[in-house]
Amino acid sequence: MGPGRGGVPGSDGRPVAGGPDPVLVGAAAMVFVADPAAPHVHDADVRHLLDVLRLRAGELVAVSDGAGRWAPCRVAPDAPARGSRRADAMSLLVPDGPVVSEPRVGPEVTVAFAPTKGDRPEWVVQKLTELGVDRVVPLRTARSVVRWEGERGDKQVERLRRVAREASAQCRRVWLPEVSEVCRLEALGDIAGVEPVRADPGGRSPGLDRPVIAVGPEGGWDDDERASVTRSVGLGPTVLRAETAAVVAGALLCALRCSLVLPLA
Repeated sequence: MGPGRGGVPGSDGRPVAGGPDPVLVGAAAMVFVADPAAPHVHDADVRHLLDVLRLRAGELVAVSDGAGRWAPCRVAPDAPARGSRRADAMSLLVPDGPVVSEPRVGPEVTVAFAPTKGDRPEWVVQKLTELGVDRVVPLRTARSVVRWEGERGDKQVERLRRVAREASAQCRRVWLPEVSEVCRLEALGDIAGVEPVRADPGGRSPGLDRPVIAVGPEGGWDDDERASVTRSVGLGPTVLRAETAAVVAGALLCALRCSLVLPLA
């Protein structure tokens, strides 16, 4: 555990192991920067901090590089007034403590899913990010109704990456999840580095021996896809919507991983 890794305070006032640092939880906001030791805030984040959140001089803001390093900062005493367009991104935040390095918790958890219509893919990525999933992979499957291909697919992936970044800031996550390019099921193992399993009714219980679960479209997997990934896991006794199944898969794997980190009561 790195310095500053404390956890959310428990009922007795002591931090719970494995949780976010109390400073992160107590910060008014969190933003991502290239170097937490010298925080250069992006223009969009400057506007968000000043115009949306209406932060004032002296308020606590956490900054992170998205790769495990973060630091506490304060809004500078001479920060511009709300609505000002002269905000200096280089001097908006001033460091208020040392840079902390948080180790990545293992094993890495990957959830792949076939995108559905509307804004449901954004919701899936948001919730998987909040849960702590390390890698999210949009799948191109034989029975998918939604087809993310070519330039359209690239734009959708970029949109999901923005969602993951915003969700990470909201939940004070200092390791940004990877949102991979769209791929087919047979290529998933190469991306994740671990042989995947597919979600299917009647499969065995999920386990951390294979922390890569693929969730298919509402029409299910075809025979070729079943042949490419032969092992399956079940996600419960009911039939789930595709987007619900993706979140359940992430929740189960992350809960199993937490059981290795958190001591039992």
